[in-house]
Amino acid sequence: MESTRTAVGIVGAGPAGLMLAHLLRLAGIETIILEARSREYCETRIRAGLMEQGSVDLMDEIGAAERLHREALVHGGIYIRFDGRSHHIDIKGLTSRSMFIYGQQEIVKDLIALQLAAGGEIRFDCSGVALEALDTDTPAIRYVDSAGNGVRITCDFVAGCDGFHGISRPSIPVNAIQTYDREYPFAWLGILSESPPIDPELIYVHHPDGFALFTMRSNTMSRLYLQVEVDEDIAKWSDDRIWSEFHHRLEGDETPPLIEGPILQKTILPMRSFMTAPMRFERLFLAGDAAHIVPPTGAKGMNLALADVAVLARAFETFYKSGSDEKLRGYSDTALRRSWAAARFSWWMTSLTHTFNDRLPFDNEVQLSELDYVTRSHAGAEMLAEQYVGLPIER
Repeated sequence: MESTRTAVGIVGAGPAGLMLAHLLRLAGIETIILEARSREYCETRIRAGLMEQGSVDLMDEIGAAERLHREALVHGGIYIRFDGRSHHIDIKGLTSRSMFIYGQQEIVKDLIALQLAAGGEIRFDCSGVALEALDTDTPAIRYVDSAGNGVRITCDFVAGCDGFHGISRPSIPVNAIQTYDREYPFAWLGILSESPPIDPELIYVHHPDGFALFTMRSNTMSRLYLQVEVDEDIAKWSDDRIWSEFHHRLEGDETPPLIEGPILQKTILPMRSFMTAPMRFERLFLAGDAAHIVPPTGAKGMNLALADVAVLARAFETFYKSGSDEKLRGYSDTALRRSWAAARFSWWMTSLTHTFNDRLPFDNEVQLSELDYVTRSHAGAEMLAEQYVGLPIER
């Protein structure tokens, strides 16, 4: 078995793992990234697309934002539509900050290219990844490379950035962590359409027959979502049925023009909230989806992952420069404070905009009243805008 060593072994080459490696590189800290999938898979998997200002600032910090600033769509607000009318939330005016539409796969492409150009190490197609000796000063990562050779990497620390279904969180003894889980009684049917967005800004729709979201990936590609049953069969949704339902949920006054285009992708997305505490076990630190999942209504998932590793990178930097582990010991508390705030906001946005079959008529009227308050009150709109654009990252 081949043996090697690095300071921080990173499991997962998604936005969290790649960003952590770059931040540590700037601090002079060596890393190796292990990824179960191929480079092509990582760079083409379509996921989130909305970046908070703080996430863009991190891309600027590591020198990876040139293409982002050239190609991203900058957004200053959102619309919330209910009772057949659209209401604008001026996020830029309320917070002096903006959001950016730039696909997660594009972020991954940029981060991989920069990592390799800087001489950083990413090992793709790793199978059988396992973590060892996490409660010692020399934790290790074992895996089998693409040629079938066994490899063992000894580290000072391990960063688990391998997502909800990765091996990092299950490597922690069950009595050492607590998880909090909520599954929502509906799902999203998402499509990628070769058609222009219906508006330059996102439109969140509350409709008696279910939520809808109109967003985009570019000026020629739309990303659209419908609330559907949690066990919905995608095969039952023809293109015609999908477009008909989008038109239906947009009905009302001043209906935005919805242009139908070829549907390139259809997916069913389950909705859940999931939190892990603490986000650390001995020499293993969790970040991103390995530690928490939030419903996509608030567009927090990827941004939360990047915020996690910004905190973690500063903690590692402090340890290697001064020998103090104070920030490492405080990592979980710091990250969880922001994570729970994002979880609460995502839950609130989901509760505000979706239809719940078990609600009483009273509950539905209260929901409409809250929508009216948020869209008519300066204080209500400011509260939404502050959280939507992203809370500051504590580092």
